[in-house]
Amino acid sequence: MLNGALTGTPAPLAVEAIVPVPLHVGHGVQGPWFELYFTDPSNPASAQSTGGVDDRLVAAIDAARLSVHTAIYNISLNNVREALIRAHRRGVEVRVVTDSDNLDGEDLQRLKEAGVTVLGDRRQGTMHDKFIVIDGTEVWTGSMNFTVSGTYLDNNVLMRIISPDLAADYEAEFAEMFEDDKFGPEAGRITPHPRVDIAGTPVDIYFSPDDGVEAAMVNLLDTAQDSIYFLAYSFTSNPLGEAVRRADEAGVDVRGVMDQEQAVSNLGTELTAFRSSGLDVRLDGNPGQMHEKVMIIDQQVVVLGSYNFSRSASETNDENVLVIFSRAIAEQAVREFERVYALATP
Repeated sequence: MLNGALTGTPAPLAVEAIVPVPLHVGHGVQGPWFELYFTDPSNPASAQSTGGVDDRLVAAIDAARLSVHTAIYNISLNNVREALIRAHRRGVEVRVVTDSDNLDGEDLQRLKEAGVTVLGDRRQGTMHDKFIVIDGTEVWTGSMNFTVSGTYLDNNVLMRIISPDLAADYEAEFAEMFEDDKFGPEAGRITPHPRVDIAGTPVDIYFSPDDGVEAAMVNLLDTAQDSIYFLAYSFTSNPLGEAVRRADEAGVDVRGVMDQEQAVSNLGTELTAFRSSGLDVRLDGNPGQMHEKVMIIDQQVVVLGSYNFSRSASETNDENVLVIFSRAIAEQAVREFERVYALATP
């Protein structure tokens, strides 16, 4: 199901309403209904693998009273694992969906040994989602797997949103996998609220492959008037690449950073076409992975989630995407883009 044309007026959320969240490692801010975090692998303290954005996630799990439903490609953060086990032991309904290729991992095995129900996808495609729904009222999502490398060595984004309507959307997607045993392109449940309004901020919700994410993102890119900035772990989608190049030809300021290893090794990478067209697309300067999947349109619309800009993400993998219409939140995303861009290689 295509959620409809991606249109919206920038929300009235004021920049002044966003305040910093102190982290030992990473960058964080919070607003009236959200928290937004970016990892910081360039920080020398990241080598200690403590004091990062995972501490905030653990605190939220520890505060859960009813349910913690987790769809995550992989887990290796001991503190997240232990928080899930603590929740289970105090009577919270804890359920986990993951990719079957990672089921043998130590942390997932320990969850199962503690009595937590863990379900693998058992499909050829990848269960690539990254989200947690807590108590049916809040969602944590982004590009970050709950792993040590994802939290401390790689560039990632993690966002917490307080919204029962948004949580209902993610609960429906979780139930599609956990209860209905439907993954990837198998027909699933309808998203209850394809667009939610959170205190005046429009947010569009997409799950791939059900919701035609690639076509929706092409439509969004084609609306760009001033700028497109992107951070891409993998960029192999021809339709998205063509939309980016169309924007550049129309005079839109296009800049991007791609993960170096993926950009040079991926079959069908868009990097070659971008550079042949003279686009300012750089390779990241992080020895780890530039794992973010972010697009910023006209510095007022932000796309983020688990969705790589690839054919597999569009057609076979389970993925989740948010499109947030807010200048204030876009400003935070632009700051992250500039941090990563400044360390990248032209």
